Amino acid sequence: MDPIYLDHNASAPLRPEARNALAAAHAQLFGNASSAHRFGADARAAVTRARRQVATLGGVAPETIVFTSGATESNATVLRGVEPGAHVVVSAVEHPSVLEEVTALRARGVRVTVVPVARDGRVEVTRFDEALASGAALASVQAANHETGIVQPLAELACVAAARGVPFHTDAAQAFGKMSLELAALPIAYASLSAHKLGGPKGVGALYVRAGAELAPLLRGGTQERGRRAGTENVPGIVGFGAACEAARSDFAESLARLTWLRDSLWSGIARAVPDAVRNGGPEHVLPHVLDVSFPGASGEALVEALDLEGVAVSTGAACHSGSTEPSPVLLAMGVAESLARAALRFSLGPSNTAAELERVLGLLPGIVARVRRARAA
Repeated sequence: MDPIYLDHNASAPLRPEARNALAAAHAQLFGNASSAHRFGADARAAVTRARRQVATLGGVAPETIVFTSGATESNATVLRGVEPGAHVVVSAVEHPSVLEEVTALRARGVRVTVVPVARDGRVEVTRFDEALASGAALASVQAANHETGIVQPLAELACVAAARGVPFHTDAAQAFGKMSLELAALPIAYASLSAHKLGGPKGVGALYVRAGAELAPLLRGGTQERGRRAGTENVPGIVGFGAACEAARSDFAESLARLTWLRDSLWSGIARAVPDAVRNGGPEHVLPHVLDVSFPGASGEALVEALDLEGVAVSTGAACHSGSTEPSPVLLAMGVAESLARAALRFSLGPSNTAAELERVLGLLPGIVARVRRARAA
């Protein structure tokens, strides 16, 4: 049987458009985009086109896009610009690339307020506003969660921050290309984007920087990206990123409807086959392709291993914390009991998944859950 990949939040397979663009760029665009000769001009033109493709998907002007190595670098660039003694506000369910930067900020003397989330995984706007009342140098709340797919009230939060005069940053790595993100229409100063989450190559991403927003470069020593990020551009990666964005935009509406139907069908099947399964985060305010489920009495790690042996790839949470024996910090922050947090699986779907694949998963899952529960009880 062909393997079934249901871990698109960790990394999505390359879209054919991105694969083709990447191969052509590797073969033809070997010049340095900063060089004055025609080989450099060809590389620059390709980067310019890709910048426009990325910007169009995000609903922003091309000159606001800064190419980086990925969302982790984009997050670090924004957060490390905060000076010691300043105040930063973040949510309790941010990606580790934000929360671990926040830990480093504390060590540098930055005051940090972590805003809790409600049981549905969303930041309460009033509590967020209260955290900003004493002033802040930066507020950072993700657009959508990497484990549960829960979508934050981004517009409301950004407007509250703007009313307080606080620059607002969002880690949009999981949301970009999966939900409508008209970033320029909101008072968002910075947004971190990733290529490989939407079918582009790994090792490339972007940072949206609103016109007029201050940005201290993380990498110095060159004039690339208008002086905002030094280093020779990863031209093939950037070209592949642009192609993936254009492909995602062209099939956005169709993909959203299809993935929503597949995800809801998967949950209905799980609820019938394993009646005590618990959906984490609920059906509202969630990305169309993400389903996070706890199976009481089972170990999430054991379920991942058992499904992998059957050719089904899922995860328990953030890929960067794979192998951790700790329960999901996201689910704990939502008030999920530790036993259920340890029993969670994340199913994240993508364009290539089919109804037949999900039927196969549903055929396997009840037996696997029962076997893992027996092994744990023994």
